Amino acid sequence: MNSKIKNITTEVLSDDWYTLNKINFDYKLRNGNWVNQSRESYDRGNGATILLYNASKKTVILVKQFRMPSYLNGNKTGMMIESCAGLLDGDAPIACVIKEAEEETGYRIKNAVKVFEAYMSPGAVTEIVHFFIAQYDDSMKISVGGGLDVEHEDIEILEVDFKQALHMIKIGEIKDAKTIILLQYAHINKLME
Repeated sequence: MNSKIKNITTEVLSDDWYTLNKINFDYKLRNGNWVNQSRESYDRGNGATILLYNASKKTVILVKQFRMPSYLNGNKTGMMIESCAGLLDGDAPIACVIKEAEEETGYRIKNAVKVFEAYMSPGAVTEIVHFFIAQYDDSMKISVGGGLDVEHEDIEILEVDFKQALHMIKIGEIKDAKTIILLQYAHINKLME
């Protein structure tokens, strides 16, 4: 419990795709004064993401798909290049990334390693994302991938040279935060050496 917060009330503003709440609360400032604050908080559940990498080929597997919010905010095509990811939906984070990797990329991975977890937008979204890495090779490809038809996913699988992926960040071709973080993690930790 945080003793600097009291009188919390919650009003559901939307409960369609996920839940958007309006939270009203009193917050004690460092100077000792109490102030009333109101915030909106979007609860979509927690997620997991994974960077599939091949150290010998020096490549990574990324996915490309349409993202409406990016389209609404200036992305002319709405297409985003991302690391494989999904919501936990009650699964353990490692089970989630193994399932998502197979559904989205067609690779059945066995060696996923959790590297950290992070709030991606803590000012407005409750979600914690669990970050994983895993090596892949061609023998692990068991299907074409592309996502689930039932979820109307239309995912393109990209095998990208690692140096090219880093360059794609620099030129703005990759703008997805989780993907940038994982690619930088791979670079800093010399996964391709």
